[in-house]
Amino acid sequence: MRILFVHGTGVRRERFDTLFKQVREALHKRFPDADIPPCYWGDTHGASLGAGGKSIPGHHQTRGAPGGATPLDQETAEWHLLLADPLCELRVLAELSSVAEGYGTPGVQVAGRAVADRLAQLPSDMPAADTLEALLRATGLSEYYSAALAAVAEASEFKTACARAQDSDATGEVTSAAARAVVAWLLAAADESALCTGAERDKLVNMITERLGGTARGPLDKIGAVLGTLALRVTTQPALNHWRGRITTGATPAVGDILRYQARGGPLRDYVRQTIEAAPGPTVVIGHSLGGIALVDVLALAAAEQNPLPGLKLLATVGSQAPFLHELGALTSLEPGDGLPRGFPTWLNIYDRQDLLAYQAQPIFPAGADVTDFEVSSRQPFPVCHSAYWKLDSVYDRIADAVKGSG
Repeated sequence: MRILFVHGTGVRRERFDTLFKQVREALHKRFPDADIPPCYWGDTHGASLGAGGKSIPGHHQTRGAPGGATPLDQETAEWHLLLADPLCELRVLAELSSVAEGYGTPGVQVAGRAVADRLAQLPSDMPAADTLEALLRATGLSEYYSAALAAVAEASEFKTACARAQDSDATGEVTSAAARAVVAWLLAAADESALCTGAERDKLVNMITERLGGTARGPLDKIGAVLGTLALRVTTQPALNHWRGRITTGATPAVGDILRYQARGGPLRDYVRQTIEAAPGPTVVIGHSLGGIALVDVLALAAAEQNPLPGLKLLATVGSQAPFLHELGALTSLEPGDGLPRGFPTWLNIYDRQDLLAYQAQPIFPAGADVTDFEVSSRQPFPVCHSAYWKLDSVYDRIADAVKGSG
């Protein structure tokens, strides 16, 4: 018997040699007489950046260390933090104040109380001609405005910050922070449906700030001192901007292999088919990740042509996306909704539910199809679990059982 192992995405020679040695040793323990030749395709059919990454913005520019962030980096980081927690600036203002909570001298209204009163009085329904309403509609945020006003007005962080704002400077900070909180709440609620540029976002902040009694560009001195550096450290965008080139080139083998296969997978399928047909006799094929997609395509296309590959006893896919692609209608070999063609071999599909790149096959195909799912667990999170299959005895034992069952 012959067993072919077709590796997955992102694997290149050094990693393949290590992985294949491990897989072959585990299979030989269960099939001592099996012929297990390599089926390496990474160098020839894998993806690479043909122009050295020239398409990546800033990749070939000289940049300083990630710590040398630009003002634009800091602004982006601050809004990243606000989208995750729209009340974060108000919370800082409430906590930084050393003035005890209350309304100051009896009979004298605390300055910040006026901000709370104005926010409570802002109309949620505005005429279409109102400039703020027009901008909310243009940015796709209008339907969330009423809820955003209520969320900020009722927040304990806002109430506390207002109660502790004793002078004009403190009131100005509360006003600006409240306006930014409302806009951040709007953007977070709308998520990807928002159609809002940075300039439009800033205009919304200015409009709301003015309606709360502040100036177009109110102070945020206390907040900036605390949150400015923190935002750069805990948000990802500045780092992503700096490391984009290395991240993209580093991810090219893994992501690029999938994209290349989807666009130009013919040569890889031809190579896999030729490797299967290179020797006669009973054959078992095992595909990991993208290798499983290629095997499903090769075998389904051959069966659809009424020319199934001879001697094929079992297809085993491990951590494969083939079922998901078929559900999307994006599997090369099958039309959306089609079942497996006559002549397709017995299919064992092994998955770990923690593996975000692994999918179930049985629910995708009609009852009666010779497809079996088998769940394993490496007790590892993603992405480690995507490679951990090959250290699990249960994977090899289940394949061995399936081979015996196939006769």
